[in-house]
Amino acid sequence: MSAPADTLAVLKARFPRVAERASLDHPALDVPTTDLFAVLRALRDDHDFDLLSDLTAFDAGVDVSPRFHVVYHLLAIRRAAYVRVVVACESNDSPEVPSAVPLWPGANWHEREAFDMFGVRFAGHPDLRRILMWDEYPHFPLRKEFPLAGIDAPLPDAEVAAESGSRAAPAPMAGGPFVATPVDFNLTESEPRAKDESWTEKKEKPD
Repeated sequence: MSAPADTLAVLKARFPRVAERASLDHPALDVPTTDLFAVLRALRDDHDFDLLSDLTAFDAGVDVSPRFHVVYHLLAIRRAAYVRVVVACESNDSPEVPSAVPLWPGANWHEREAFDMFGVRFAGHPDLRRILMWDEYPHFPLRKEFPLAGIDAPLPDAEVAAESGSRAAPAPMAGGPFVATPVDFNLTESEPRAKDESWTEKKEKPD
């Protein structure tokens, strides 16, 4: 499953700053922020990439510039062709790219998650709020500097705070440190698990 041979060539001719990106599976492009929306629209309208199957971000590291990247996986349904688009955020301090919601409404929650976990903002998003963490949470859990054990932060909900026995808790709650049991064949037993999994225990309901 691949894009037509001329798709990347046509895009590179139309957008000179677009470059092919090394990839082991699907055709991939590096796109500058200023061309991103136009390139995504061209892929949708002129090359039949009608489905945004995934949108995510990654943090290349605290000492790397550009540090934050946003990744789009597009699918042309009728011919089962994929293409990957990667854009580097120009600012490490305030990473931002244009929203893809006007092109694919399904980008809404994907972009909210990338904002929530990495702090990447999407200009033009209709409702850019955190989707997993609470609005006042001051950290971004998938950034490189965020520890597996979480960071203590005030809990916004009195009931949750009462159950935890504290007004503060690491978030994500019960998030590590993670340990794995070295075994030869049982993959289930070797999966990393949090040392404290008390939150998964079933509690007896009062009569």
